[in-house]
Amino acid sequence: MTKVTLTVNGRSMSGEAEGRTLLVSFLREELGLTGTHVGCDTSQCGACVVHVDGKAMKSCTVLAQDVNGASVTTIEGMANEDGSLGTVQQAFQDHHGLQCGFCTPGMVMSSAALLAENPKPSEAEIRHYLEGNICRCTGYHNIVKAVLAASGQDVSTLGVAAE
Repeated sequence: MTKVTLTVNGRSMSGEAEGRTLLVSFLREELGLTGTHVGCDTSQCGACVVHVDGKAMKSCTVLAQDVNGASVTTIEGMANEDGSLGTVQQAFQDHHGLQCGFCTPGMVMSSAALLAENPKPSEAEIRHYLEGNICRCTGYHNIVKAVLAASGQDVSTLGVAAE
């Protein structure tokens, strides 16, 4: 077992991990942050996306010990300081960008990373960026609408499905 210390959502957190422990498992099982979902275990679905040192990363593809000392943001860290929904989260709620909710944490984390890189993405850029995230409920149209809204763009003039 190795001690792993991370700054998670702005707080220093530590726990023990075996050498083979994936970051997603460490976050969920050792630190009790269950918002990050385990989906496919093969890095295909994107349900486990978190931000490591500001970059979106599928947490099922990295060992916890390999990010020792890093800053990690999970879905739990996306809310505003007062506990209200953050901009991307609120846009997902307002524009029905979630259905069963299983993909939502990864979609929100990927969307936030996109908006950090490109504050005003086009519909095509959003769809391309989210290709690594799977929504089994086929909520992509409203997810795209939510990302456009979170970027401050008028969704009514774009070729996205109506609510």
